[in-house]
Amino acid sequence: MSLTRLLAVARKEVLQILRDTRSLGIVVVMPVTLMLLFGYGVNIDLKGLPVYVYDQDGSQQSQDLLKHFQASPYFHIVRAVDNVPAIAHALDAGQAKMGLVIPWNFSQRLSQGGPVEVQALVDASDDNTANVLMGYAQGVVQGYSTGVQISWMRSHGLSLQAAPINIATRTWYNEDLESRAFIIPGVLALVMSVIGAFLTSLTIAREWERGSMEQLISTPITAMEIMLGKLAPYFVLGMIDVAVCAVLAIAWFHVPFRGSYLTLTVSSALFLVVVLLLGFFISVAAKNQLAASQAALIITFLPAFLLSGFLFSIDQMPIVLQWITYIFPARYYVALLKKIFLKGTPAAMLGVDLLPLAGFTVVLALVATRSFHKRLE
Repeated sequence: MSLTRLLAVARKEVLQILRDTRSLGIVVVMPVTLMLLFGYGVNIDLKGLPVYVYDQDGSQQSQDLLKHFQASPYFHIVRAVDNVPAIAHALDAGQAKMGLVIPWNFSQRLSQGGPVEVQALVDASDDNTANVLMGYAQGVVQGYSTGVQISWMRSHGLSLQAAPINIATRTWYNEDLESRAFIIPGVLALVMSVIGAFLTSLTIAREWERGSMEQLISTPITAMEIMLGKLAPYFVLGMIDVAVCAVLAIAWFHVPFRGSYLTLTVSSALFLVVVLLLGFFISVAAKNQLAASQAALIITFLPAFLLSGFLFSIDQMPIVLQWITYIFPARYYVALLKKIFLKGTPAAMLGVDLLPLAGFTVVLALVATRSFHKRLE
């Protein structure tokens, strides 16, 4: 293998990238755009949900309950109405996610120590939001109910007994329970899927379409030198984009980084090699830029988005899909990113994710080298 010839192929590919404004835009603009889009545009934290209330009682006790809802970061009381149809209209129009109806005998039932029900009308068109919303509402009502029960027992001279079992909760790794903390690290997998597989899927296909492959074949450059020379610029660009995304995640979005920068670099380089080899194989097999780009998106970007655990928990998927996720390298890289960023997991404990990526590298390297032949077909 000649280093001079390899560098010549790499220089040719760099010039091609600089001439192709679309590829250059993907390399430069796409990483920052995806980081900003997912950092600001994708937020699954449910806070400030709009609520309409119909207080039939109008007592101090009912207003106290509403103050508990207003004090919660998850609810925002938008308007008080005087009939149930007004709440129904607000739910239909999307102006409210929940309506609270406090009965006319609310304070009377509380003073008597009897149970009383507050009706919650929930928009369940989004079942996930509805389930979370009901859980938050039950938590607020339960907290208010406990305070009322304690006050009633004290006013009647009854002794208070502590509950036999309590749970003391302490959250680790993502103390503020912010979705941004686990979404943004996964953006690196999307960026590298685009830079790696999508762009390299065009390299050989572009040569065939433009008729320049015949010129390469007529030179003394070997097939290995062509492959490495074409992949080297994208590897460098991919690692630069990893650094840019990591800086944005840590410095701009304040995602906690508790791991090792060396571990992040090695893991990213390993995954990048995998997607580069996959993109090169797609380019060799397709010999057409349109077909190659579409195949690259289907095989790499979509699985990285849907089946890697980036946004949707793999444990909640059907069993068949859970098994299918094992054949996609992005699954392991996203798991590595979350462990490195949020947990600071030592490198010695990352073998369960690093070893599969190493296996993909070996397999794809063999497939790519065997599939590309320096001859006309």
